Amino acid sequence: MAGPLIQNHLLRRLERLELLARRRVGSSLKGERRSKARGQSVEFADHRNYAAGDDLRYLDWNLFGRLDKLFLKLYEEERELPLSIFLDASESMTFGTPVKFDFARQLAASMGYVALCGFDRVTVDIFPDNQDEKPLRESLRNVRGKKSALPFFRNLQQIQAGGSCLLNESLKRRTLLAKQSGVAIVISDFMDPEGYEEGLKALLGRGFQVHVILVLSREELEPNVCGDLKVVDSESGTVQEVTFGKYRLKAYQKTVNAFLEQFKNFCRKRAIGFNLAPSDTDLDQLLLSDLRKAMLWR
Repeated sequence: MAGPLIQNHLLRRLERLELLARRRVGSSLKGERRSKARGQSVEFADHRNYAAGDDLRYLDWNLFGRLDKLFLKLYEEERELPLSIFLDASESMTFGTPVKFDFARQLAASMGYVALCGFDRVTVDIFPDNQDEKPLRESLRNVRGKKSALPFFRNLQQIQAGGSCLLNESLKRRTLLAKQSGVAIVISDFMDPEGYEEGLKALLGRGFQVHVILVLSREELEPNVCGDLKVVDSESGTVQEVTFGKYRLKAYQKTVNAFLEQFKNFCRKRAIGFNLAPSDTDLDQLLLSDLRKAMLWR
């Protein structure tokens, strides 16, 4: 795509946002998030009984004066929040006006930037595999710090979409390779005959807080073509001849609506965040309003 992934005016507003985690952070690396760990901080967490060998500097002498017992003060240790962005770069994402993959990359860049400004660690996991882009894709893993934003944007912009993938298989395989959980955002058109359920369940089972963004083109949501057509599957190459008239369009629209409703219900029952984002969506509106309402960040 031509031009920057994110405009400067939007970058300035994204800097003020902060990713939200429903659970305390379990990362082992220092950051700016409250975690389950106990360590040195200014944020008091709890007391526990003193045991031989404990650091005497953390004894609560006020409590000792009242109860005549030794208690140790515990403090919340701040850790980073790992953000994993699973980005669909299959051939089907090259469809639409604007192109779905261009919009998906803008979303990934924006979300990554919010995390980098919050000193959180960002990994963009791109599927399907492309060995020619392996070094480039590796550069998008474990990125940290606002100073890394420019190379992060540059590397993400060079990624090309193509090939076919099995969504469930890709998500399950990458879930097994994840060293830690955190927040997982899946950006895809979810156009896989085998579905999406098992892949998203795998992320939940690994302990991720999951949010999905369904990216479809306006042509896919509201087609306006009629007549005798030859339809080609962009990933499998399968060709099918169909006749699209008024009734066939109505049946198609009914199928699309049923798919969306089923997807929403699946996510709702499992506390998975869900947003439908047509590729012509206003990016500012989605990032600064819709995703705030979805409690992805504040």
